[in-house]
Amino acid sequence: MSVTANSVWNNCLAFIQDNIQPQAFKTWFEPIKPVKLSDNALSIQVPSKFFYEWLEEHYVKLLKVALTKELGENAKLVYVIKMENTYGNREPFTEQIPSSNRGSVNPQEMDVPIKSKNPELKNPFVIPGIRNIKIESQLNPNYNFDNFLEGDSNRLARSAGLAVANKPGGTSFNPLLIFGGVGLGKTHLAHAIGVEIKDKYPERTVLYISAEKFTQQYIESVKKNTRNDFIHFYQLIDVLIIDDVQFLSGKSGTQDVFFHIFNHLHQNGKQVILTSDKAPVDMQDIEQRLLSRFKWGLSAELQNPDYETRISILRNKLYRDGVEMPDDIVEYVAKHIKTNIRELEGAIISLIAQSSFNKKEVTLELAQQVVEKFVKNTKREVSIDYIQKVVSDYFEMDVATLQSKTRKRHIVQARQLAMFFAKKFTKASLASIGSQIGKRDHATVLHACKTVDNLAETDKQFRKYIEDLTKKFS
Repeated sequence: MSVTANSVWNNCLAFIQDNIQPQAFKTWFEPIKPVKLSDNALSIQVPSKFFYEWLEEHYVKLLKVALTKELGENAKLVYVIKMENTYGNREPFTEQIPSSNRGSVNPQEMDVPIKSKNPELKNPFVIPGIRNIKIESQLNPNYNFDNFLEGDSNRLARSAGLAVANKPGGTSFNPLLIFGGVGLGKTHLAHAIGVEIKDKYPERTVLYISAEKFTQQYIESVKKNTRNDFIHFYQLIDVLIIDDVQFLSGKSGTQDVFFHIFNHLHQNGKQVILTSDKAPVDMQDIEQRLLSRFKWGLSAELQNPDYETRISILRNKLYRDGVEMPDDIVEYVAKHIKTNIRELEGAIISLIAQSSFNKKEVTLELAQQVVEKFVKNTKREVSIDYIQKVVSDYFEMDVATLQSKTRKRHIVQARQLAMFFAKKFTKASLASIGSQIGKRDHATVLHACKTVDNLAETDKQFRKYIEDLTKKFS
């Protein structure tokens, strides 16, 4: 059998997979594509410059061993970085970089001249703590990387955040868009990146602001006829962090001004960090030219933490508060509160408060009472797995059948209903819903939701399906 780039890389992957954690393999090796094999040199395509830097820093020895096994001692590895030209015709282009085969490397960076700040320019609006050109970052130092614990649900976002903090404006993660449901740590991570940058680069101007506050300031600048001053002020920022960017939805004037600010910052090598409750592809009433810029960098999703991560979060919280609690109680709370980190920490704080105020010992019985009340008073988010199970049971089929590729009408309708309810009752992105319901793409989910809406209006029996299932999720 002839040796090809594909066969060599597949053999390398089999070796690599046996030697690293599954999540690391999925994050850093599955996206790689073999390109060509020539003169004992294997060329592989990676998604970005940061990706290449990460591989060289963390996995170069493993890559060398794997490649040597396949091609011998003279084996070479060449990275092909597929990048998007952010100016002109936006056609993709590639950059080829040979592997260092010896640990981390410092690829050539392009120096962009940055104009010096004009000390005469006054701050055109009032933000608490900001006077003239001295800009307070508005960052919360309690939100840092030390207490943002890593788990499978946040590993990519956290790694990207650290990379940005180490080299703001110097990675391919610009902008960095962090998205996910309520209480999963988007704001925490955004602050942590800013805090880390201020620590490493105290001379850099960092500003954290909510999209709502940004909008209010813009409206005020229009009223006072100081729109240009507003734009100039934001163009001075080295690292701009905008929280809840979905708030710009439908606000065309604010989107327009943000578009100009974003372009200036990006072209001058400044870092932009955004958070949102949904992925760019799911954002409504945001201009396409702005959405396309959101996609220039990396969109990293924060998902619900798994059981092990929830345990770590609780233990870290107790340690920071100087409180000791038996393992069985920590495990009980982690097992029963799964939706988000804010609820999780809220429950443990309630438990500590109940214990100290009522002078009660923290027992499993007390934990059950607190968690039961907490869960009852908190709007629970239904999981996609649960939705699939309920829909499958209703139509008397198993989940595997629901997720299958079959085009039988009753199975297709069940699958479409599962997607419809997942969009309605969870904060998951369309892409995430499609991935979990039979590995479909976001377009399939969008089509499913439109089909369900149409059938609900025209098909009486189908409308009954929706009513019956809605009751099960209420």
